[in-house]
Amino acid sequence: MTTPKFPYIVKFAFALLSVTLLVYWLKVLEDILVPLFIAVILAMAIFPISNWLEKIGLGRVWAVTFALIIFVLFSGGIIWLASSEIASFSEIFPQLEERFRHLFLQAQRWTEDTFHVGRRTQNARLRQYGTGILSSGGTVFTYALSVTSSMLGNLALIPIYMFFFLYYRDFFRLFFYKAFKNTRKYTIDTVLTKIYEVVHSYLKGLITVTIIVGTLNTLGLLALGIDYAVFFGFLAAALLVIPFVGILIGSILPIVVALATKDSPMYAVGVAAVFTFVQFLEGNFITPQVVGSKISINGLVAIIALILGSALWGIAGMALSLPTVAILKVIFDSVPDLKPFGYLLGEPDHTRYLNEKKKKMHDFVPELVETIAETTEDVKSLVTGKKRK
Repeated sequence: MTTPKFPYIVKFAFALLSVTLLVYWLKVLEDILVPLFIAVILAMAIFPISNWLEKIGLGRVWAVTFALIIFVLFSGGIIWLASSEIASFSEIFPQLEERFRHLFLQAQRWTEDTFHVGRRTQNARLRQYGTGILSSGGTVFTYALSVTSSMLGNLALIPIYMFFFLYYRDFFRLFFYKAFKNTRKYTIDTVLTKIYEVVHSYLKGLITVTIIVGTLNTLGLLALGIDYAVFFGFLAAALLVIPFVGILIGSILPIVVALATKDSPMYAVGVAAVFTFVQFLEGNFITPQVVGSKISINGLVAIIALILGSALWGIAGMALSLPTVAILKVIFDSVPDLKPFGYLLGEPDHTRYLNEKKKKMHDFVPELVETIAETTEDVKSLVTGKKRK
């Protein structure tokens, strides 16, 4: 029985419809899928602990449980440290308020001198805008409260998802064997192992890079005399989970604090310079050296994935964009028909290409010289034979 061949336009329309439906359901099921994706990645992160506990004799249930307890305690410790820093940071709120009041008066004076708008007119306009904001504040507050409650409820499910992912990992492997029964088990195991190695390398590299970048940020802020340098330095480093723009977002708060607490605006310029320099080091030297070739995603694909993830799932989509693309690259590289797409997602190795080209030329030149020499000898022999005749 022959398989019917459809025109290209029909295949394209079917592919476009499939992608549209996929994106639609990804958006509709955001509250369910985001915790699941996060749980899968975090389960891979604590798998070595659970696996080690199983190897020393604990049952799988107890091994997974103890691994989750360690994870929860570690996360709780980080949250406690951040909360204590935020509580101590609130002590300078009166100073910030006074500084911003002074800056506001200067802005009003500049507006009055430049645009000839009196302060009473400015205050009236501000009161008008403030009334509009306050009128819609109840709705905004209610929406924010509902979103926060939903988010906290979903986050509470992540440890439960992690437990079942770790406990049923062999069950899921058997499912893949049955779902792809025409594929060798060795191939499936290889793909799953590569996915685990990619995600684990990404997480381990992210933690290492966060520590390095946080230390550099802290040293730069301490050199400038900025208050709460450790908190601001590692807050910006923690936002590296959002590629490219995370550390830039994290630099906004220390810049504002520098403007509010220092006499000269050059301190704020210095803070911006420190974060820009650290961002340059992180993108060009630190991350490539620490993460290595495990996450070989080119910059254009990373930016597009970041934008699409933000449009689909917001901040969570931005954070999940890079590991998701890395997983897709592993899958594409393992399927013969999808290998071109895997190559498109990867980082082009111009150096290797040039070295291979030079090697081919290096091997080709002696062969060419040898061929020319042999041809010359053949021509000489032919000419000599004719002369003798």
